[in-house]
Amino acid sequence: MKHWSAFLLAVCLCFAPANAQPFLFVFLNTNPDKPELPKEQVDSLMAGHMANIGRLAKEGKLLIAGPFYGGGGIFVMATASKDTAWEWLRTDPAVRANRWNIELLSYQPRQGSVCAVGENYEMTTYQFVRYTAAAGITLERSRRAWDAHRRHLGTFSPADSVIAEGVLGKDESAIFIYQGEPAEAFVKADPAVRDNLLHATMRKIYIARGSFCEK
Repeated sequence: MKHWSAFLLAVCLCFAPANAQPFLFVFLNTNPDKPELPKEQVDSLMAGHMANIGRLAKEGKLLIAGPFYGGGGIFVMATASKDTAWEWLRTDPAVRANRWNIELLSYQPRQGSVCAVGENYEMTTYQFVRYTAAAGITLERSRRAWDAHRRHLGTFSPADSVIAEGVLGKDESAIFIYQGEPAEAFVKADPAVRDNLLHATMRKIYIARGSFCEK
């Protein structure tokens, strides 16, 4: 994670809390079809990537970021406009080189928020769970799935294990960030997941403590 360590240092140079709306969630998904490049060229792209991250963070455009274990990562950007976010992202040479598949979704926090951290920060690992509605189901079935999902989540204990949660896009997916690791069995026991109405993706994320305004 040496590249990401420099990446996080740059992001953590933001000075003020960023807990006001709007937010745009950016998934940097691993691109399995990215071109094979010489190591020197990859290193050059990543150096430009880090420099660009530092600039966006200092300008207050990039609020928080962190890598997933195993590849990829997230940004949260201080805009509701996808066009604006793409303008910022395209200044990144690694993005222009298609090193990731980029996914942009509006983010509405319901617990926690988004806070840029200062220079004195502690890195931590959280469990990141993304719930996405299955394709092809009716609006009514989707509504029932989310209702069942929320009831199931209400049975999780201890409740303070949930650092943050919120809606991505137009209620088409949601994220939960847990301190510690909820049992995979608990996630799979969700009736909406069990009935293939919602898909759950669990990944570990490495990020600065306080990124979601947690204490």
